[in-house]
Amino acid sequence: MRRHPWEHHDLAQKIVQHGPIRPSSSQSDHRHGRFARLLQRLKVCVHCRCDRVDHEVAPNQVLSVYDRLGVKPPADMPLGGAAKTDAPGSVAHGYAWVPPGLTRKKVEEYMAQLPNHVVPRTNSAGEKYREKQLLSQLPRQDLSAAYCRHLRTPIERKVYEEFINARNEIALDIGYVSANITKSMECKKCRGLLDRNEMAVVAPKLGENVGWHPACFTCRTCDQLLVDLTYCVRDGDIFCERHYAELHKPRCAACDELIFAGEYTKAMNKDWHSDHFCCWQCDQTLTGQRYIMRDEQPYCIKCYEDVFANSCDECAKPIGIDSKDLSYKEKHWHEHCFLCNMCKVSLVDMPFGSKNDRIFCSNCYDQAFATRCDGCNEIFRAGMKKMEYKGKQWHDKCFCCAHCKNPIGTKSFIPKNEEVYCAGCYEEKFATRCTKCKKVITTGGVTYKNEPWHRECFCCSNCQASLAGQRFTSKDEKPYCANCYGDLFAKRCNACTKPITGIGGAKFISFEDRHWHNDCFICAQCTTSLVGKGFITDQLSILCPECAKARLMAANS
Repeated sequence: MRRHPWEHHDLAQKIVQHGPIRPSSSQSDHRHGRFARLLQRLKVCVHCRCDRVDHEVAPNQVLSVYDRLGVKPPADMPLGGAAKTDAPGSVAHGYAWVPPGLTRKKVEEYMAQLPNHVVPRTNSAGEKYREKQLLSQLPRQDLSAAYCRHLRTPIERKVYEEFINARNEIALDIGYVSANITKSMECKKCRGLLDRNEMAVVAPKLGENVGWHPACFTCRTCDQLLVDLTYCVRDGDIFCERHYAELHKPRCAACDELIFAGEYTKAMNKDWHSDHFCCWQCDQTLTGQRYIMRDEQPYCIKCYEDVFANSCDECAKPIGIDSKDLSYKEKHWHEHCFLCNMCKVSLVDMPFGSKNDRIFCSNCYDQAFATRCDGCNEIFRAGMKKMEYKGKQWHDKCFCCAHCKNPIGTKSFIPKNEEVYCAGCYEEKFATRCTKCKKVITTGGVTYKNEPWHRECFCCSNCQASLAGQRFTSKDEKPYCANCYGDLFAKRCNACTKPITGIGGAKFISFEDRHWHNDCFICAQCTTSLVGKGFITDQLSILCPECAKARLMAANS
């Protein structure tokens, strides 16, 4: 049988761990199954069906680890670990628990060193945290066979008792707080200094010369504060009882009991009693069976197919895990059902087209639905690239520049008169060019006599200075700056000898072959302006009538 290309099915094996492969398909989440099965993953023991809290004690009955462990506290220690100064049976200093034997001041000093959220103040989150840690770190099924529902044989019970006795004798103990240590030492966890007369937590099974800061007295595995200073020791490290036990025995992920059976199941990176690793849907054991992971839950093959398998769009039958599931646009087919809707040829590993929710081989699709290229009038076959512009469509090779005939492809183009041109050809054929250098004008430019120029090319014909934005004039169709025009072509003032250009509206006077600027046309004697007045020439000079008369009288006398 063929299998999904993405899937491999493992057997949940006894002892030997096999990691199941999770399906990669993303069907919508189906939450079928009984309400009780939902509860079992949250709080319910998988097989005995009791609430896991029923493996425990109600919170108001577990006020001390001595109650939890079933041993009597020291005769001089009141309930709740109260200091000797408190009345027996009272809640010590407003706390649900305090280290025994400390004065009120030392209790406050101890509590001040703990993270605030774990301080067990009465009726606080810290008190609830402590109760939770009592249940978690000291599970009752680890402490007494009376709370174990899955010790099925005398041999298992014997091994359990041997484990309990050895743990109690060798590892399990309750630490105490030394209010003033007699010598300096290093904190076992953080390696920080504990000064002489400083407060420290001591674990008797590791000796009086080993200590911890109060906030450092934590489990090596979970790094949580050890509840009421209860610890187990192994190889010089301290653990909560839960994680100490798991160093020696596997723990069933379903019922939370230690496994003392000779055979058990490893699956999903967890340990299980052999009959506790079950299908999430039907509760049948999966040990030795193939299973599929879905949403982090295991399913037997039948339930997985019933709940999650896709239906084939062709035959409407479920697509089992041993069949290849071919999908396209949220539709699914068996491999042998993935056929052309017209000629029924297999489309596996073949190009195909889709129309109106039906699939066709490339030939049938072309015959029935394919459009034609506006360039060559040939059809577009399935899988071909199509170029579209202004309602027209071309094959990739047919979408060409109207000038050079080269395919444009994904390059930029410019439309012109219902045709398209590549950038180079458009520039060559239509772009504005400079009258002087004949190169394309891309930005700016100057227009002179309806002809385009680059700004840098529009310059004086004599000195080559740029005329863009400057005053200029022309001579014989050539532009000149004012200075060059005056030097080369303008009349010169008979008085100041400077050129008379007329640029800017300047007026001038002409008489016979001589010329003057308006401002220079003055009496040579009295410098009075003669513009619009009568004047008399005296060789190269001009005089007003009065000065001419005076000069004449002076000459006759």
